[in-house]
Amino acid sequence: MNAAGAIASPLVVHIVHRLAVGGMENGLINLINHMPGNHYRHAIVCLTEATDFKDRIENKAIPVIELKQTNGHDPGIHLRVWRTLRALGADIIHTRNLPTIEFQLVAALAGVHGRIHGEHGRDMYDLDGKNFKYNMLRKALRPFVGHYIAVSRDLEQWLLKTIGVKRDRITQIYNGVNTDKFKPRGSRRDCPGPEGWLKADSFVVGSVGRMEAVKDQITLVRAFIRLVQSSPAARERARLVIVGDGALRQHLLEVLRAAGLQDTAWLPGERKDVAEIMRAMDLFVLPSLREGISNTILEAMATGLPVVATNTGGNPELVTAGEMGDLVPHSNPGAMAQAIANFFSQTDRAWNYGRNARRKVERQFSMEAMVKGYLHAYDNALHQRQTETLRDHRFTSL
Repeated sequence: MNAAGAIASPLVVHIVHRLAVGGMENGLINLINHMPGNHYRHAIVCLTEATDFKDRIENKAIPVIELKQTNGHDPGIHLRVWRTLRALGADIIHTRNLPTIEFQLVAALAGVHGRIHGEHGRDMYDLDGKNFKYNMLRKALRPFVGHYIAVSRDLEQWLLKTIGVKRDRITQIYNGVNTDKFKPRGSRRDCPGPEGWLKADSFVVGSVGRMEAVKDQITLVRAFIRLVQSSPAARERARLVIVGDGALRQHLLEVLRAAGLQDTAWLPGERKDVAEIMRAMDLFVLPSLREGISNTILEAMATGLPVVATNTGGNPELVTAGEMGDLVPHSNPGAMAQAIANFFSQTDRAWNYGRNARRKVERQFSMEAMVKGYLHAYDNALHQRQTETLRDHRFTSL
């Protein structure tokens, strides 16, 4: 109960490795911001730290707890998580991806009966989800996970076939996108980029994402260089913008500089005006090696942009090739350059594909549908908790 004596809404504790810019983290913030406040309360436990990305949470009363896990072996982290869950009085725990799955066991020991684990995609340490050691860990923890959520059909099939999770313990929920924030531009193109970078007839190729190896922006840079070198028209009109920061950013800048294209490209780092920058684009490109369900592809589609993406993970579930974009092999600058060139030379095709993309988002990837899916999963987890509590009470009363 709260101070006024009213019964408080059940508490969902989200455990993440780090709260910073990223697709999974963006989906978490979207979920919290759009879920009705009278259904569930929320708390976020960061094993390491939270950056100013936490400022995107609209309800400032939601606790964001940093446990300052050290690099390497940190034997005290499990006890700190246990104490945190007990102190918060968690009704449901929601872990995400490999770095947090082991805390399903900790949650069970802390008496949290509602336990959910989400799979959102993979990183360089296990691109294909085939690492024997990691999969043995996932299988060992399987009995402690009450229910799984997969953000793509690709990840759902992996949980079924590789990890051996029963189908009735998996729910597939697509990420949603804010179609009011991410929307097509009007008759005028406004761009917050450097003065003189953009011309009236420029064709802007854009991407958004962490500049880390798994996102593989170097393939996009090499494809853009090939495009510009392919014709005088491309040299004059093509522009590149990549929003995001990370270990690859400096290398990308050096490659562009070596090609003499530093003035045609804009790599501004992390930005808070991504929606505005996307409205200045003509084509969105995602060159990543692996994906779950890309929030940035959804945002680009909502903006009315055609999409060129790598044919991996959940990307084919979003981008229908030949209707709203093209799919190309990953790590292939030549194929990517050709796909970009096709849209560069056929602007009517680009516009029509972008319109199709917006319609698909409105039909299949609304924020409302995503929230409804998670509410249903939490309701079921809460029901399971109440059932187990009643069963335990009956047992101890015998």
